[in-house]
Amino acid sequence: MGLFGLFNKKKKETLDKGLEKTKQSVFGKLARAIAGKSKVDDEVLDDLEEVLVTSDVGVDTTVKIIQRIEERVARDKYVSTSELNGILKDEIATLLTENQQGANDDWDLPADHKPYVILVVGVNGVGKTTTIGKLAYQFKKAGKKVYLGAADTFRAAAVEQLCIWGERVGVTVIKQKMGADPASVAYDTLASAKANNADVVLIDTAGRLHNKVGLMNELKKVKEVMKKVLPDAPDEVMLVLDGSTGQNAFEQAKQFAAVTQISSMAITKLDGTAKGGVVIGISDQLKVPVKYIGLGEGMEDLQLFNSKEFVNSLFE
Repeated sequence: MGLFGLFNKKKKETLDKGLEKTKQSVFGKLARAIAGKSKVDDEVLDDLEEVLVTSDVGVDTTVKIIQRIEERVARDKYVSTSELNGILKDEIATLLTENQQGANDDWDLPADHKPYVILVVGVNGVGKTTTIGKLAYQFKKAGKKVYLGAADTFRAAAVEQLCIWGERVGVTVIKQKMGADPASVAYDTLASAKANNADVVLIDTAGRLHNKVGLMNELKKVKEVMKKVLPDAPDEVMLVLDGSTGQNAFEQAKQFAAVTQISSMAITKLDGTAKGGVVIGISDQLKVPVKYIGLGEGMEDLQLFNSKEFVNSLFE
């Protein structure tokens, strides 16, 4: 069994509930688009394209999906509108699976070395620090020794918030004074984690995009300093995005990908929004695996992203 366990009934219910508004929005639009029509023709495909674009799937990914459906319609000669849901589900599932290639279904920690170091990036307000806290909870629940590094020294609230999560979860938080060098905090965190035989380290970073050069230099320095303690660190750079912002999340993802190499993503706040389609577009356009999705405020509501279950919940 993987680190976070198999996909169980409770997780399925949380996923279904979290995607309910997206599902209602997408299929409400789709039902209106094909009302009174029996065959999938150019007009239906044009309407479907509009449905996907307005559901935050994104233009480029929508075009890709439509092209695949066009090829299927051409091959099968006749496709009824009653079949469209199933075809759309198949194509989206295929797209998500392609973009999850190389991802481990259970996301367990590698057994060949520790600590496993995750550098967490993302703009302020996306739920970055909260995601770190929830991950720390999940790792500790699985019996792992966890260290957190408060390297977002630009905002006093960020350090304080991480410390609160550390106390709540019961894990060690390494911090320095406000305004301290983030690389110095990262160095101290890794040195302490290594000395105390920790299993996993999560490093919080400042979320500022107004100065891309400054952000790039800061992240570069943090990575270089980490390697002085652990040559392979960081093992992972995780980008946290707020799914409720739709296409703004996609723009943030592109900007971060331009300044640092992203190896995984966590998309938060999908509960209560109709913009869950953004998961499909971001995954497709960045070619980076979505690792976690946030579906609520509870510590259990940060779920391992399962593309098959995601599509099933969206289309059931």
